[in-house]
Amino acid sequence: MTKKPETSKSSVTTNRLANETSTYLQQHCNNPVDWYPWGEEALKLSKQENKPILLSIGYAACHWCHVMAHESFEDQETADLMNELFVNIKVDREERTDLDEIYMKAIQLMTGHGGWPMTVFLTPECKPFFGGTYFPVEDHHGLPGFKKVLKNVAAAWKTSNEQILDSASELANHLKLMERIKSDKPSVDSDGLAAVVNTNTINAALEKLQRNFDSDFGGFGGAPKFPHSMSLDLAMRACGKSSTFSDSRKEECLDLVQITLDKMAYGGIQDQIGGGFARYSVDRHWLVPHFEKMLYDNALLAKTYIDGYLLTGREYWLRVAEGILRFVGSELTTKQGAFYSSLDADSEGEEGKFYVWRPEQILEVLGEEDGPWFNQVFGVSERGNFEHKTSILHLSKSPEELSRQFTTPLEKLWQRIDSCAAKLMSARAKRIRPTRDEKVLTSWNSLMITAFIEGYKATAKAEYLEAALKAADFILAHLKVDDRLMRVWGQPVNAVDSEGIVKLQGCLDDYAYFIEALLNIASVDGDPKWLATADQLAKSMIKHFRDESEGGFFFTASDHEELVVRPRSHYDGSVPSGTSVATTVLLRLAKLSDNSEYLNLVEEIFTLYGPHFSRMPDQFANLLSCLDMYLFKGPEVAIAVAGEERELLFALHQKYYPNKVVAVASDKAELPFLKDKKTLDGKTTVYICQNFTCDKPLNSLEELKGRLSGW
Repeated sequence: MTKKPETSKSSVTTNRLANETSTYLQQHCNNPVDWYPWGEEALKLSKQENKPILLSIGYAACHWCHVMAHESFEDQETADLMNELFVNIKVDREERTDLDEIYMKAIQLMTGHGGWPMTVFLTPECKPFFGGTYFPVEDHHGLPGFKKVLKNVAAAWKTSNEQILDSASELANHLKLMERIKSDKPSVDSDGLAAVVNTNTINAALEKLQRNFDSDFGGFGGAPKFPHSMSLDLAMRACGKSSTFSDSRKEECLDLVQITLDKMAYGGIQDQIGGGFARYSVDRHWLVPHFEKMLYDNALLAKTYIDGYLLTGREYWLRVAEGILRFVGSELTTKQGAFYSSLDADSEGEEGKFYVWRPEQILEVLGEEDGPWFNQVFGVSERGNFEHKTSILHLSKSPEELSRQFTTPLEKLWQRIDSCAAKLMSARAKRIRPTRDEKVLTSWNSLMITAFIEGYKATAKAEYLEAALKAADFILAHLKVDDRLMRVWGQPVNAVDSEGIVKLQGCLDDYAYFIEALLNIASVDGDPKWLATADQLAKSMIKHFRDESEGGFFFTASDHEELVVRPRSHYDGSVPSGTSVATTVLLRLAKLSDNSEYLNLVEEIFTLYGPHFSRMPDQFANLLSCLDMYLFKGPEVAIAVAGEERELLFALHQKYYPNKVVAVASDKAELPFLKDKKTLDGKTTVYICQNFTCDKPLNSLEELKGRLSGW
């Protein structure tokens, strides 16, 4: 029979989640529900007792996950029903993205929408047959109460078992079909490739993005509104000097980027005093965020704002990006130098309470001189713009308009704002903080490594490089085993700082994102281990994730546990698809290694996904950016750095040219492109090449600037 939750010596009831490293799972370890983590014990029990599985998937920063937990999972009566009728499994979607991908598609097929918390009922063979997202404790707004759902599902399992099994098998087969791209192995001949690999493909995608663009407030569509960093990156590429798009197309894309980056930064979605961005805005104006802060959003947005700065020279965007890097450094960085996953939306049981202000609170901290001024600048009023007459800080006008309004030079305006923000941060630090999800994910850490490298390139600040190198070394030390990557590092409850548990095989995004991070590090640091490891992991990625039958990549490795479906990573979502980043790193490595297999795989993926590009540009934006890199071939640049002299290195990087591939050479470099690339006359020397044919080496800043002026 099912084992009941245990009682510890301290008389606190705990279940099997107590020993998990996931913050989300630990949040449920005191539920009266007899939760299991996903694993053989629970799956075997379901088959032995012929009980359906109740699979609950969420994540630590999820507001509605907390609501359902408080209403249902902490309720003894509900827990008794769950324990009697089901085998209950709790999953952290950020650890087990493979399971989340599979069962979210099932929920979307069954209900027409998705989200978290996700509740899915499975047969003992793990095939879904019923589910939804949030279920209220009682019938509410057309949603059935959770206890009613439990009873009805259990009754149907007993009385209509055969029909349920048939329906579940049919749905599982449909899920398998959804993971297919096409029925036959794609041809990669020149005609098939030419049909999609052309500027018309990107132009059609940009037209569709433009139609979905909110020209008043930026972003795409209405509320809720998400940043869509990958779409912004694609639009920026079209604006670049190397782009061959029409002037009108470039102007449209530049407007899209400028309006969106400005409006997001002015809004409440950005923490105006602490830096960093919340997950999304619940309104069209970017004012009211869903307050959770995710590592991946901030990594992607930091890079996007830096690219925007390099493209346009707008200093404000660099300021925003550096605010993100400071936030991550102060609030999401482990003692070992890796990065935690997220901050919760809630504190003291209320969403956003940690972040909002009333006018009198501002006055108390800043006094009568700065207080009223700050309230005016950041839209804090007696009426408020959020719950309980509180206000979410947001810029009431653009920085330039505020500078004119207060007849204050922009630099002085920011100095005054920063002084006030520091005082408010000290006051805010005394509040009860949102919970932090303290697991370390290889994939998200890799995105953040890239963001810190981009910050270093743009500013030459050594602390950004140091942060990136520490995190990369952490992954190499703790999450890489031979030529394989692991997915999660976490600490059990009450562990000391040095203790950590590594678990779960790496998925496609772990490999692709980390290879990308390694290539980015290699563009500023000459240690040969970065490129050697990137090449090694690329070969491992191809070996374990490539679909030899249909082409492309699976999300899970060939030796991953067998699931009801072997998922892929087709589409960009909150993060770029594993497929798109894998394609990008293979293209970059092909330029550095002269490995024809890498380039063949890139062309295979373009042919495979090309027919979908113009139809769903927002879901393939990152792969389209890779296509842009393939079409508008940038130079390959090797730089041999003399000692600490980095002036030429920063000159290379502080110019928007996204399709260039840069690597720092060393005497021990193994990739062919870097062979024999040495300093000349004891000076830092730059080799600018195209298709392994190099121009005359340059070792003076003036010569390099002259060469770069043509980019």
